Amino acid sequence: MFSKRSLLIAFVVIFSGCATYATYNYDQLFGEEQVQERIHEYKSPESIDYLDDVKPLIDKRCVVCHACYDAPCQLKMSSAEGIDRGAHKSKIYEGTRLVAANPTRLFEDAQTTQEWRDIGFSPVLNERDQNEIANTEAGVMARMLTLKQTNPLAKEKQLTGYDFSIDRDQQCPTIEEMSDYESQYPSWGMPYGMPELSNSEHDLLMNWLEQGAHMSDIAPLSDSDIANVEKWETFFNGNSLKEQLTARYLYEHLFLNHLYFTKDPNTLRFFKVVRSATPPGEPLSLIATRRPYDDPGVERVYYRVVPVRSSIVDKTHMPYLLDQERFEKWTKWFVTADYQVTSLPSYSTEIAANPLVTFVDLPVHSRYSYLLDEAQDTIQGFIKGPVCRGQLALNVINDHFWVFFVDPDKTDSPDVVKFYREQKENLALPAELDSTTVPITSWIQYSRNQARYLEAKNTYLNSIFSNGQHLTLDLIWNGNQTNDNAALTIYRHFDSASVIKGLNGPTPKTAWVIDYALLERIHYLLVAGFDVYGNFGHQLMTRMYMDFLRMEGESNFLALLPKKMRKAEFESWYQDPSPQLSRFLQRDVQPFEQPTQIKYISNNPKDELFTKLRKRMGSGLSTRYNVTNSELDKSSHIALNSIDRIQGDGLQYLPQIMTVKVVSNKGKSEFFTLLNTSAHKNISSLFNEEGNRIPKLDRLSILYGVVGSYPAAFLEIEESKLPDFVKQLSKVGSEEDYVALLDGYAIRRSSNKFWAYSDELTEWYKMKYPIEAGLLDYNRFENR
Repeated sequence: MFSKRSLLIAFVVIFSGCATYATYNYDQLFGEEQVQERIHEYKSPESIDYLDDVKPLIDKRCVVCHACYDAPCQLKMSSAEGIDRGAHKSKIYEGTRLVAANPTRLFEDAQTTQEWRDIGFSPVLNERDQNEIANTEAGVMARMLTLKQTNPLAKEKQLTGYDFSIDRDQQCPTIEEMSDYESQYPSWGMPYGMPELSNSEHDLLMNWLEQGAHMSDIAPLSDSDIANVEKWETFFNGNSLKEQLTARYLYEHLFLNHLYFTKDPNTLRFFKVVRSATPPGEPLSLIATRRPYDDPGVERVYYRVVPVRSSIVDKTHMPYLLDQERFEKWTKWFVTADYQVTSLPSYSTEIAANPLVTFVDLPVHSRYSYLLDEAQDTIQGFIKGPVCRGQLALNVINDHFWVFFVDPDKTDSPDVVKFYREQKENLALPAELDSTTVPITSWIQYSRNQARYLEAKNTYLNSIFSNGQHLTLDLIWNGNQTNDNAALTIYRHFDSASVIKGLNGPTPKTAWVIDYALLERIHYLLVAGFDVYGNFGHQLMTRMYMDFLRMEGESNFLALLPKKMRKAEFESWYQDPSPQLSRFLQRDVQPFEQPTQIKYISNNPKDELFTKLRKRMGSGLSTRYNVTNSELDKSSHIALNSIDRIQGDGLQYLPQIMTVKVVSNKGKSEFFTLLNTSAHKNISSLFNEEGNRIPKLDRLSILYGVVGSYPAAFLEIEESKLPDFVKQLSKVGSEEDYVALLDGYAIRRSSNKFWAYSDELTEWYKMKYPIEAGLLDYNRFENR
């Protein structure tokens, strides 16, 4: 029996005169392409099924690979606008390009689907005649879904015939190229390299596509949201010079954040602050520039608060609460504080790219207090922001280290303010350069600037801390034992990273102590000033300069250790340094040589210092990721905690991030993250990371909950089997051993349990942490 659809297709093929259906002329059969009006009013009759059924399914099955800058084929399916925009053959992450690319940021660099067509985006939905046959046969998305259903995954543990590397060649076929794609890559339907959709899921999406893929606008704002938007837009758009400079400073730090007004998950909604040529109350006229501090081209900039239009994905989600307490803090720090602004700074690049120049009139204490108030957010901007992925950008940090901060009260003095003013030229950043940069000559100039700054800084500190005076743990901010941003842990996962609150994992090799100038420069180097569309030179220069900032934070930490061990400790972190780093380190820079006043009694001062710092954090230290937060038995907590003691070269065979589901003896699921942290002789070499590895010092960390946006493996373990699992994990010494571990506990990408596991993980994350939760990304999921 032929279906109605099959008969219609046969009719079209026969009477079109085509020899085969695969070679027909789409314009002849279905008319010329023309952008369609697909996005309707919220909950309109045309789009109600999209909101209730279709969008949730697209989120769970498509957005988990198609979001952020690294979405395959630039196809971002996290919003109706992204789906309608379609795909592009060029890559955003193109590390070898010599000239900066034109930016293609959704909602910014073009405003309509036709504008996206004009710059080379091709549709994945049918844009010809709108009927059931055309909507499926002339639509890339429909053809990709059908290809997968007719060619499901082979029943094999380790899939063959796929390239899962993140830098793989991407086909990105247009509808005219789909027939060739289907014949050459019959197993490459969507979801790519994942289990096919269930019949009911497939039918739901195909029915939606057949009917024209109608979508809905986002929900209108509630009365409460409208009132909050008005309140904050009034704050951001004060007329005094002091208020205008404050708003510019806040915008350049918040432009990537997802702002929210309430912690109630039932009314939670996220917003963004953007620049506009029009004031509140008038239609938005978006100012889109490469960087948030680029010249807006208008006499007066207005800052507008607009709702986020995309699904929340973990890898870009940085929630930031705007409540009354925040309003009062910002008012105290920036509006009513006693200082004067006599003129506004220009947007010329040499000024705007250097926050020590641009915002010199704002009190240092206010700026630093603002950055520390949400220090995790400030730091993770370079991880969840434009550096959405990239080994070159992230191999500048160790795989695991702790972060502490200088107490802001120690910066509240005229001498500190005077010092920063004097050093503003030496603190210039590579962000002042164009996105097309020649790195070597630039690096020489910036290394000289940094050396001059360190010379001046150490001279100043030698005076302030003469004979160790004041060099105590009182220098370290403890958040008044109420702000859990005071101690952070950073994990690098090869080409991505995570910043979490608390002191997590085994004792690390290194730590940073960050002061105001260092924290501000990290943001302007890697967030505000980083251009993901820049050329290789721009990205390389950014990476090379971050060497300076990392070493500065490490040196601040070393100053707390006994003077006699500082040099040896530093050299142990930088074995066999690169030639350019050696030249920098051998410069004739005034060293910091004052003794610490911290009393040490053990023969391991570094571990003792970490213990003292943990104690200084007191009750404000976050314990969110402790495995004891799970509802497993005490014996299971002991077994899990023992994972932190596993070390050795067998860990090199494990991926960086593994999600672990433990099914308790009571039948309840608890989720953990297993992190593999790779050891290095040094991390100053740009291109020889593998040559700097020390696998025998690799470590594991086990954390409660979800850490990292890119899980590479799913494990499922019965609580009663935890001791066996930990024992087998500790004995992994080869690739074969690791595969055997997977055979016993993994839910592989080819498993028919994969989507059920993924759905449960997503719901657990959202239930536990509704504000922070976002969809995870499966582009790094391994195939072993």
